[in-house]
Amino acid sequence: MLLGGSNYLVPIVEKAKTLGLYTITVDYLPDNDAHRHSHEYLNISVVDREAVLRAARQHQIDGIMSFACDAGVVSAAYVAEQMGLPFQCKFESACILQDKGRFRQFLRQHGFNTPTARRFTDKQSALAEAHNINFPVIVKPTDSAGSKGVSRADSPDELGSAIDRALGKSIGGAFIVEDFIEFDGNHNTADPFSVDGQMLFSPFADNLFDRNAANPFVPTYVVIPSTMRPTDQRELTSETQRLISLLGCKTGVYNIERCVGRDGKTYIMEVTPRGGGSRIAELEEMAYGVPVVENEIRKAVGMPLLPMTPHEVDGCWCAIIVHDRQGRSGTFESVRIDAEVERQFVKLVDIHARKGDKIENSPGQLQQLGDIFLHTSTPNEMHHLIATINEWLDVEIKN
Repeated sequence: MLLGGSNYLVPIVEKAKTLGLYTITVDYLPDNDAHRHSHEYLNISVVDREAVLRAARQHQIDGIMSFACDAGVVSAAYVAEQMGLPFQCKFESACILQDKGRFRQFLRQHGFNTPTARRFTDKQSALAEAHNINFPVIVKPTDSAGSKGVSRADSPDELGSAIDRALGKSIGGAFIVEDFIEFDGNHNTADPFSVDGQMLFSPFADNLFDRNAANPFVPTYVVIPSTMRPTDQRELTSETQRLISLLGCKTGVYNIERCVGRDGKTYIMEVTPRGGGSRIAELEEMAYGVPVVENEIRKAVGMPLLPMTPHEVDGCWCAIIVHDRQGRSGTFESVRIDAEVERQFVKLVDIHARKGDKIENSPGQLQQLGDIFLHTSTPNEMHHLIATINEWLDVEIKN
């Protein structure tokens, strides 16, 4: 059983089918892409864990995943625990990881570096505390992914609108207000993999941002290898291992965001027991030769895992989240790539927006149109392609 139905789930469905598995996709959006690829579709909200459990028992499933679907992680962990199925962690641990307020509290209680954060469930309570807040701050829904509803407030006057954006994307109606961390270097992301509680594959990738995007806090480039200092990578790997040990995590993939602040401290910002969106695991497979996706599927149904030994990265790899870089709303027409760039550097193109789709970009929201993977011989070549993207990649939006 695969919770969610977005385009990012399609490669997971197809890989599961090659392993001889019967696939059931679940969400409340019957037109989602993955449902056209699975054997069966169930129209159930992924956040209704009791309904998901009833369906799982009815279908006598052998495994459950919420790959690239943040909203379904708690339900997947709940079903797995109730039915004795493999999952990365216990249900309670998943609840901690999926609530940004509880996660910050857990980190603080166990001595991890973490930004000061306060959790609220109503706007007025937060506004009443504005005089005690050290601006600038980041305001986030406690239970959203992909930086949806995330925005920065530089003063009490900006706090109210930031809260409104966060509440507009929150499932449970809660949000956090936390210190804004200035990065030393680039923000980092990864889909690492643990086996029996040990982090056997722990990669790092740079997250780069489009500061002109409708939501400048949504990473729009993932670049391997990372430019983070090896000493900081080792410290964050050690702290990540300590975290999953404290939470009782066992085997599976995680989507993790980490950074180094200008204060010199390393920070674990987000951890969720699922594969990430933006096809990060697939990019890692190309760069390192590690079967992250297949092993997550194998883990879910109790099949033996394949070896997790990475090779050295050949050159530089990048996943681009295709979006309208002018932040326009309108009707999607096309994406065009320069023929010579495509011939030399492009390894994957997956545009899931269709001609005629309505595109809505607004503060706190960036509509993703698809993904492009690039491979270059050197990091300098890659950063040149990123810097000149307006010259070789064109998104046509009609008003």
